[in-house]
Amino acid sequence: MGTKTKTLSEMKDKYIGEIGTHERDEYEYELRMDILGRMIKSVRKERNLTQEELGRLVAVQKSQISKLESSANSATIETILKVFKALKAEINFNVKLEGTFVELT
Repeated sequence: MGTKTKTLSEMKDKYIGEIGTHERDEYEYELRMDILGRMIKSVRKERNLTQEELGRLVAVQKSQISKLESSANSATIETILKVFKALKAEINFNVKLEGTFVELT
């Protein structure tokens, strides 16, 4: 009796849904927003700012910064861009339309 080892990708396909399904897209989006929130927290700490200080720089409450750091999906793109600007960090977005990347200027 051999045990078949599955890859992470195979496990995601089985338990979350295959690439292209609504469930998988939602999962991948949530994961990206979680990572973005962690990046914001990491850069904020690197800049020696408290959540309150960062909030003041972008004119939002400390609680909004806290929520943003736990998952960026509750914030608007405008707020995320303001946060990165306040942190003096560069952020790039890629927009893909019908298989072609669109350059944002």
